Amino acid sequence: MSEDVNSVEHPESEADFEARWEALMQQMQARFGKRPDLNALLLLIGVQELNQGVTAFTKEQKQDLMHIATCRLFSLSGHYELERLDEDGWPHYKLLRPVPFANLKEQERMLKWHVLEYFALEE
Repeated sequence: MSEDVNSVEHPESEADFEARWEALMQQMQARFGKRPDLNALLLLIGVQELNQGVTAFTKEQKQDLMHIATCRLFSLSGHYELERLDEDGWPHYKLLRPVPFANLKEQERMLKWHVLEYFALEE
């Protein structure tokens, strides 16, 4: 069943997927001077979605930013939708349908696929 999750949500060959991911990593490395890991990308997306500029964030705020990023990413496939911005401008999402169960490797691939889609929207 786990293979169905990937084929339904992410219908592309593994080679195409890896090529797109590598291209994104090269863009990020050129932009920021080092190759980010998935957590760094989630933090970057969270900061971008918060839209309040780069500032010093507490550890808890960084966790919240990564959560915002995850919700934003999974909104691309209809799992979440933006519900509101709070008084400080932080986005809050509501779950529309559960994200399919997946093992760690599949979860990482799902997140990466959504990251690729997110950055493709910006082009």
